[in-house]
Amino acid sequence: MVAIFADNDAPSIVTALYARTKALHLEAEKTGFINEMLHGRASRHGYALLLRNLHPPYREIEGGLERHRNSAILAPMARYRLARTQAIEADLIALCGPNWADQLPLLPEGEAYARTIARSADGDGSRLIAHAYTRYLGDLNGGQIVRRLLEKSLGLGPRELTHYDFSAIAEPTALKTDYRRAIEAAGAAAPDPSAIIAEGAVAFECNIALSVAVQLHLASEAATRAQ
Repeated sequence: MVAIFADNDAPSIVTALYARTKALHLEAEKTGFINEMLHGRASRHGYALLLRNLHPPYREIEGGLERHRNSAILAPMARYRLARTQAIEADLIALCGPNWADQLPLLPEGEAYARTIARSADGDGSRLIAHAYTRYLGDLNGGQIVRRLLEKSLGLGPRELTHYDFSAIAEPTALKTDYRRAIEAAGAAAPDPSAIIAEGAVAFECNIALSVAVQLHLASEAATRAQ
C-alpha cells in the first residue's frame, strides 16, 4: 500500500481509512435499509430496528476505549466520552418505550458486528480506531444529514434523535476537528497502521450486512402481516 501523508509528513490514518473505504461507503449508501433511509422511505419502526442493532456495536466501541483509556495509543480518543450508547438508549425509549429490547429483535448481523468490534479491542486495541472512525466521524459528518432527513421524512424530534446531538459535549464542527486529530494521534502511535486500515473495510462490511439484514427483516414482517 502506498503511504499517505498529512501536511506534517506523519502518516495520516484518517486519509488512509478514507481511501480504503470510499467505495464501500458508496456501496453502503446504495444498499439495504440505509438506501431507503437516505431516500426518505424509512419507517419509524425500521429506524428503531436499525438503532436497536447498532446499540451493541456502540457499546463494544465505548467499552473497548474505556478499557484502553490509559494506553499510549488510544488515550487521545478515549478522553472523548461521546456516550452514543446512552444516546441510542434514550432514542429507543422515545421511539418504542422502556421495553424496546423486548420489542425489537437483535439480528444475527447486529450480534456479529458487536463481536467483530470486541475482537478489535484485543491486544493493544488499535484496531478499534477503525470502528471509531467509521461510527463517530460518520455521526459527526453524514449523520447530521441523516438527522435532517429523519426530521423531514419521519417527523422525528430532538428526543428521538439524540444519537446525532453532540451539543452537550462540544460544538459539532469543533468536535469533528478535534476528534479527527485524536484519531490521527492514535494512528500515529499504533505499531501496525495497515491492520487499522484493513479493519476499516471490515467495519463497513459489517455496516452493509446489517443494513441488508434490517431491510430483509422488515420485508419478512410485512409478508407475514399480509398473509
